[in-house]
Amino acid sequence: MTGTSANGMEYARLGDGDKTLLFIGGGPGSEIPSGLMAKVMSAQHKAFVRAGYTVWNVTRRRNMPAGHTIADMADDYAVFITQMLGGQVDLVVGESYGGIIAQYLAANHPPLVGAVVLALSAGTITEWGKDVDLRWATARAEGRDDDAGAVFLEYVIPGAHRAGLRRRLGPLAGRLFAHSAVPAGDLLVEGQAEAAFDGRGVLPSIQAPVLILCGDEDQFFSRGSVEETASLIPDCTVVWYEGMGHLRAAMSGRMPTDVLAWVGTKGRQPA
Repeated sequence: MTGTSANGMEYARLGDGDKTLLFIGGGPGSEIPSGLMAKVMSAQHKAFVRAGYTVWNVTRRRNMPAGHTIADMADDYAVFITQMLGGQVDLVVGESYGGIIAQYLAANHPPLVGAVVLALSAGTITEWGKDVDLRWATARAEGRDDDAGAVFLEYVIPGAHRAGLRRRLGPLAGRLFAHSAVPAGDLLVEGQAEAAFDGRGVLPSIQAPVLILCGDEDQFFSRGSVEETASLIPDCTVVWYEGMGHLRAAMSGRMPTDVLAWVGTKGRQPA
């Protein structure tokens, strides 16, 4: 089932279990996936459905005002939980950009959140990560799909010596974003909010148990950042994906198994 909440957040619901899972996806930009990406995400989410969850995949709200911060986006998700999920969610899974929002959601709205997973996320982002995401968001917002494709390829074909190859492949990669439904203004808002993000100040306020899943070669969230994040959260467990960077860890398929194993021993169970 798909729909749009009263505060303008698009969602897709999968399953009808007694427990609720809020999935906050990556960015900059968020939309309900279609095609191949929908199949990949559905396969991961079905593991949670089989474990008794109703999974809610929820986008950022549309047409966010200029200057909307990560904390403001977390407030938007708090409104969604209150309006759509009865005022409490058993498990929040924030992936990458979604994880930086989940930190503020847990810290600023503790009654709404049971347990939290920061998948490929941490309290600070590398300067390279902020720069590449802001350039990617800006190119997409300006309709420069070829440039957006070339920037995206910096994730998978890094290095200055490969810049020419990325430019040549940029038009092909850019097709991935050419028909996105994310408003241009929202892409810019998210890119700018990420560039200003530093969650370390709110991490000690998180009351929920937290699981961090991260590759030890992640280009966006360094090992040092993950370790610092874990040290600042009162109840935090870290699982490392050895030898994996950001995209490889995201596509590994390990996350549902690791999350459910942790929830079984550490996560807060629904009342």
